[in-house]
Amino acid sequence: MAMLGKIDWIDREKLTEFILKCQSPEGGIAYRPGGMPDVFHTFFGLGALSLMDCPDLKRIDPKYALGTEVVELIENVRN
Repeated sequence: MAMLGKIDWIDREKLTEFILKCQSPEGGIAYRPGGMPDVFHTFFGLGALSLMDCPDLKRIDPKYALGTEVVELIENVRN
């Protein structure tokens, strides 16, 4: 939705609440509350929180799924 400029279509409060409910006490994010956390859901859960401007996370570039600072560094090296 971020790449389409439609991030405002997402209910940020409800999505943030759901992602945080899926967070495991041992670390990581699961596909559902009480589920087994895995790298896939942790990566995309953190990415979603970042795109929704979670204050504790650095912003990611939705096109590359990398930190915006990393994308800028790569673009500067390429030019």
